[in-house]
Amino acid sequence: MTAAPAEGRGATALTAAPGDGTDAASSGPVRADDPWRAAAAVLLGNWTGTSTVPSRTLYPHQWSWDSAFVAIGLRHLSPRRAQRELEMLLGAQWGDGRIPHIVFNPAVPHAAYFPGPDFWRSAGSPAGGGGGVAGPGAGARAGAPARTQTSGIVQPPVHALAALLVHRADPAASARRGFLARVYPRLLAWHRYLAEDRDLGGAGLAAIVHPWESGMDNSPCWDGPLARIEPAPAASFRRADLDHGDPADRPTDLDYGRYVRLAADYRDAGYADAGVRHGFAVEDPCVNALLIASEEAMAEIAAELGADPGGHRERAARLTEALVARLWDPDAGIFRSRDLRADRAIGQYSVAGLTPLLAPGLPPAVARTLRDTLAGPHFRLGELPLVASYDLEGGAFDRTRYWRGPAWFNTAWLLERGLRGHGAAATADALRRAVLTGAAASGFAEYVDPLTGAGRGARGFSWTAALALDLASSGREWPGAGGR
Repeated sequence: MTAAPAEGRGATALTAAPGDGTDAASSGPVRADDPWRAAAAVLLGNWTGTSTVPSRTLYPHQWSWDSAFVAIGLRHLSPRRAQRELEMLLGAQWGDGRIPHIVFNPAVPHAAYFPGPDFWRSAGSPAGGGGGVAGPGAGARAGAPARTQTSGIVQPPVHALAALLVHRADPAASARRGFLARVYPRLLAWHRYLAEDRDLGGAGLAAIVHPWESGMDNSPCWDGPLARIEPAPAASFRRADLDHGDPADRPTDLDYGRYVRLAADYRDAGYADAGVRHGFAVEDPCVNALLIASEEAMAEIAAELGADPGGHRERAARLTEALVARLWDPDAGIFRSRDLRADRAIGQYSVAGLTPLLAPGLPPAVARTLRDTLAGPHFRLGELPLVASYDLEGGAFDRTRYWRGPAWFNTAWLLERGLRGHGAAATADALRRAVLTGAAASGFAEYVDPLTGAGRGARGFSWTAALALDLASSGREWPGAGGR
């Protein structure tokens, strides 16, 4: 496998450019009756000078798929800043191609977030507070950057789609900066890592080795696979998330102990993928649907750069075929995650199983069935404005606890895009309006109660604001706000 460019190896540098002074987010005072400006203010407030944090309190570092979603919204305010968002993330890419799910800000105290850099030890044991390291890093064999502390796991691959959309916001400026030419090799290495190192089932699909890698951290889909994991002792770690989040919204201590055990085992194995018996190994439909959408985006990026897009389109087609053959459940009308350790489908209805609507080559009959499932009793889209993250009729449904039921704005954005791509414009329009109304009414909440729309989790959440801006821009209005 060709490794991604790494620090000090003659690679094309990916560094953030100085600010261009054109950030529309900073123009003028925020008005409560102007949701566009209020959303822009969220992104301005969460900007650190180099990237955007999801939340100033709960998530004080840079997260992988968060930054991709943030860039999609930022492109409507400042394409230059949106480019920088992705460049900063890709600058922390590992030599084996993986994009880590967290890039740590050395200015943030280690106790502010757990698991922090001294847990992951990707670049070595942190030395004091100056950002240096002492001793070998657990990620050394996998090519972890030597001077940047990151986690060692990944998140869903929405990055190429984000890069293409950011480029399209200002193609001339993007071309002048060589944006696509610089990110394309990084994205190639990222997709290669997923296709080769993470094909743990041997069927052509990318697998995840930790629930956090799905982005849908404590979905009930993971309860079965997690039941095999012996949790880390409660006294061995301290949860910083409970300092800022309601315990009723957050994962339980038992689940968290299992997350810590899995992450520690992966770290202690040097973040190796091949030749390791992973305690948790799952083929997830959302991860693979986003890989398909991003391969389609890579074809467009290749064409922009004068390269042959054919290979990307062929890979997208092969992935779509494997996704349907491997994860589609025609009787249930949804895509199922597959537990590779048990070699069986996970019999749960999750919003992840609807996201393959993103795949443009999805068989029409499958797309129609997914639309029926969305409107059916498990999700009730149309009766309810947004889409619950988990089966409304499921025994594990919890309308307030993280990914066990609440509706999220990023999955709504994905479904809106997928519905529109498969000809369901009226349903997509209604979902778009619901996202815009719900995002503004909730104070740009992290997620909402799917039955009442009440905000839960953090407020002023970056991807909620960013994706609302994107949907408002596509429709040229914010419902009830008299435009922008």
